[in-house]
Amino acid sequence: MLRPGYNVRVHQKIKEGEKERIQIFEGLVIAMNSGLGASKTFTVRKVVEGIGVEKVFPLYSPNVAKIEVIKTFGVRRAKLFYLRDEKGVSSRLKAKLGLTDRDKKMKGKEEEADIAEQAAVEAPTAEAPQVEAAPEATAEPKKE
Repeated sequence: MLRPGYNVRVHQKIKEGEKERIQIFEGLVIAMNSGLGASKTFTVRKVVEGIGVEKVFPLYSPNVAKIEVIKTFGVRRAKLFYLRDEKGVSSRLKAKLGLTDRDKKMKGKEEEADIAEQAAVEAPTAEAPQVEAAPEATAEPKKE
């Protein structure tokens, strides 16, 4: 479930004429707005070139293709509106100790890749034997 203090990447479907594309909005969830069922929304904030940008997304909208949780921060508030007034270093949140589900999946994949790589190195390869290059032919003097 999504909570305030999560750094997320929201994949939003944008329709331009007949074409449809995915636009990604990455930022910090500052509020889970109340609502039941389809009316539940969440607010994501990011800073672009020194200007704060906030977007409110419906949680169950078909236009929200995917929500990726990138990082979690330890927060003690349900609404993080105080971050609007903070600038620079003071606006940073402390990372939560503990791995997110995404981090756990990535760590598992890395371990599987390491195991497969070690098995490939340790196992003798059944490749064709290497053939040494033939010595270059030297120019012989012409016989006349």
